[in-house]
Amino acid sequence: MASSLSSKDFQEGVDDGRPIPTDQNVLQKHVAFFDRNHDGLIYPWETFEGFRAIGAGYMLSIASAILINMALSRKTRPGKFSLLFPIEVKNIQMGKHGSDSGVYDSEGRFVPLKFEEIFSKFARTHSNALTSDELMAMLKANREPKDYKGWIGSWAEWRTLYSLCKDHHGLLRKETIRAVYDGSLFEHMEREKAAAKKKAKQEGEE
Repeated sequence: MASSLSSKDFQEGVDDGRPIPTDQNVLQKHVAFFDRNHDGLIYPWETFEGFRAIGAGYMLSIASAILINMALSRKTRPGKFSLLFPIEVKNIQMGKHGSDSGVYDSEGRFVPLKFEEIFSKFARTHSNALTSDELMAMLKANREPKDYKGWIGSWAEWRTLYSLCKDHHGLLRKETIRAVYDGSLFEHMEREKAAAKKKAKQEGEE
């Protein structure tokens, strides 16, 4: 599913060149978008709402809400259990899985060297973007032996990102991936989707 948000304007509008702080838990900022009522907990219906807000379809949003919350709730709330499966934002680094890119360290901080390695190692066609094949090559290279959950988690995350955010050339651009890590992409996508919906409504009323 190629999104209309993957236009040239969208890709160029994400990155403003600001540095990502390495002394803060950037991973919390990455997931805070889905904490729709800002209470520090992300419930499945908030995950669903967040995915819908960035343009994901109903089935993808439902599946994401179920799988993500079930996978991360117990990890981010050690010693606690709830059938509502909330995710605790302040402990999100506890939910890190294996076989990932390493751009977030064990404390949820951004690692610039690991981010640049994504492109120096795998961006062969374009220096600042990944094709679908290059993305799959990266996922395969990051696999840890017998870490099947990590393989699935990484594949689901990156393929969803590619599906929603690739441009009309089928490229997942560096500035888009960077915006995922610093937590700004989701808010940008929500604004773009809301603006497009408002425009369509206005045109329908004319």
